[in-house]
Amino acid sequence: MFQSFFMPSQTKENYLKALYSLANPAGAVLMSDLSKEMGVSTPTVNSMVKKLQEQGWVTYQKYQPLQLTESGRREAARIIRKHRIAEMFLAEQMGFGWEEVHDIAEELEHIDSEALFERMDAMLGRPTVDPHGSPIPDQHGVIEQPPYLKLSEVAAGETVRLRAITRSSTDFLRLLNSKQIKLGTKIRVLRREPFDQSVSVAYDDFSEVMLSQEVCLRLLVELNAG
Repeated sequence: MFQSFFMPSQTKENYLKALYSLANPAGAVLMSDLSKEMGVSTPTVNSMVKKLQEQGWVTYQKYQPLQLTESGRREAARIIRKHRIAEMFLAEQMGFGWEEVHDIAEELEHIDSEALFERMDAMLGRPTVDPHGSPIPDQHGVIEQPPYLKLSEVAAGETVRLRAITRSSTDFLRLLNSKQIKLGTKIRVLRREPFDQSVSVAYDDFSEVMLSQEVCLRLLVELNAG
């Protein structure tokens, strides 16, 4: 029944999201990085980039990085907004776990009905973050990025609060579930192992848990959180 709501090219939207996530502070993206992110060959990327350029979403000159235009950045933020609102709706209103919402939201984000997502947003009370703590762009495409630290950057003896997850794959979120770590968890850093940079932490009823460097790189925390 929702067939008429879908955009003609979900692929274009997926490329825009990838460009947004890969862009450096100046908005530039290497073609090779985009090819790797999308899992396709360079000729395939070249073909799509031409289409995006025709729509005014990117600029590209041979042997130069791609550049998201302002309209391309706004369009990417619009898609990200729909995705994160959908994730929050699935978690808060439908009871899905934070490890379950991403794949469903990947489908929902392509529904071309702003009214649907605005209604979801209103029902949720206009949240500012999704279930993984990632900021939700506002209606103008502005994303506020809080100055969080990675847990891997926190010194021994500090106490922090988990605020967001980066690269929140299903397997990673299941790992956090198994360790009973969630957003808002208050974590005390006990010590860091010099050999592999793994970190020993305490939280809730756990007096000592060892977290690998890879896990700590994905946990975004706030210092001095009460």
